Amino acid sequence: MFVLTVDQRASTRRGDLVPELLDRLAPYEERTGVVIAFDRTVGDEVQAVLDDAALVVEVALTLGRWGGWSTGLGIGQVLPGPDGRLPRVSREASGSAFVHARAAVERAKTRGNPVPLAVEGPDPAAAGEVEALLRLLLAVGARRTPAGWEAVDALARVGGTQKDAARDLGISEQAVSQRLRASLWSEEAAVRPVVTRLLQEADA
Repeated sequence: MFVLTVDQRASTRRGDLVPELLDRLAPYEERTGVVIAFDRTVGDEVQAVLDDAALVVEVALTLGRWGGWSTGLGIGQVLPGPDGRLPRVSREASGSAFVHARAAVERAKTRGNPVPLAVEGPDPAAAGEVEALLRLLLAVGARRTPAGWEAVDALARVGGTQKDAARDLGISEQAVSQRLRASLWSEEAAVRPVVTRLLQEADA
């Protein structure tokens, strides 16, 4: 399984943004693959347990796009409670995935880290490969212009072609194509399934 531990950056200066983050993450609670929903653990930290690698990638990239958070991804076991079932909240759960997530978020919080995300798991080499690709995707997203994000979001929203996205935005198909090309969208779309597969293999 996968544990995501997310810690707010510069919380003393920005105030407590955990309630806002939980509101923004609420739509994920109904998604298949969320085993234990995001909840505050302690201080300005939130945590969740997932069992779907593609969803983990999606959430990690979304958190990176929002900014202001250090993300630790732990791969490993999540142990059931005495009744044989998983706890309803992550702060009552245990297992190696939580240990790895803790180590990962502490490393992600390292000062000067341009991409505040880290991955830890039972196989350091496999976790390192996942981390390298996720950081690369986050770096690409961080350099995407507002116009580029507008095109990417439109394409996802309409769930169709660039022509559909152009109609949604009220611009030409050529303009959408130019924005997506400058945003390296096709390259990101090609890498995402690779990261997902590596993450699945790291959890095997």
